[in-house]
Amino acid sequence: MDVFFYEAFAEEAKALKELLGNSITFDLTSQTIQEVGHITPPARIISIRTQSVVPESWADNIDGILSRSTGHDHLTSYLTKIQKHLPCGYLEEYATRAVAEQAIMLMMTLLRKLPQQMRQFSSFNRDGLTGMESAGKNLLVVGVGRIGSEIASIAGGLGINVKGVDPVVKHPRIEYIDKREGIRWADIVICAMNLTQENTGYFSYDLLRHGKKGIIFINIARGEHAPTADLLQLLEEGHLGGLGLDVYENESTVAVCLRKHTAYQSREAEIIREMMNYPNVIFTPHNAFNTLEAVQRKAQFTVQQITYFLEHHDFKVKL
Repeated sequence: MDVFFYEAFAEEAKALKELLGNSITFDLTSQTIQEVGHITPPARIISIRTQSVVPESWADNIDGILSRSTGHDHLTSYLTKIQKHLPCGYLEEYATRAVAEQAIMLMMTLLRKLPQQMRQFSSFNRDGLTGMESAGKNLLVVGVGRIGSEIASIAGGLGINVKGVDPVVKHPRIEYIDKREGIRWADIVICAMNLTQENTGYFSYDLLRHGKKGIIFINIARGEHAPTADLLQLLEEGHLGGLGLDVYENESTVAVCLRKHTAYQSREAEIIREMMNYPNVIFTPHNAFNTLEAVQRKAQFTVQQITYFLEHHDFKVKL
């Protein structure tokens, strides 16, 4: 078999099947490697997203790994562990607009207290449901790359004041600011950074507690940017006015715990279950990329990468 796709949810699987045709032999599952329980690799090329944990023992029995994601920190980590050359590829940006819109959606949802509105509909009770308008609010975008700049553009169109934090200044329309000064200024903070060793744990309790009381924090980048326990503490203390997450610390384990409702719980999964009870919290299942348009682009880029690899024994977009 040429390639086995893990973590291929229904819509993505449909798009892949249509584009792959009969020229490439493949199979797929919606589950992660650890959920399926494969002992040995089922194909020459293994394709994952971000939740599968590739066994180190597979490194000698596969030709390459393709992550169907634009982030590739998990591939870098795997290569560090196996200490050998193995072709690893990832995808070009395919969901910039989709992810940016999800961030804005989470922001608006929290500003207007939508979770509370939905909970109180059955009694048609408006008490405690007074929200806030977005115009005139201060938004700090941390990580002003493609997604971050798109978030800034959409927010600007809504009349929101936007500033950015990034070591590289490349968007002249955006005013850049020091992170601590920015946290003190902001009403809303959106994390849109790539994950590196240097910015792991970036949004610590110590940083966010310097923000305004009632600050809203949204993360659509990587869960490791914001320690789960720190976010819970900020909620418990009433410092966070709203929390919107699409990504989670130790997500590969958290996802399995939530899907299987298993008795085993990681510490992060336990905290997430606790935070789900807060009325000012909204969680989505790492779904920001998931639009019809982005899924189609994703499938096209995936097939292009696989086809290129079968011809050249390497990926075109690679580590």
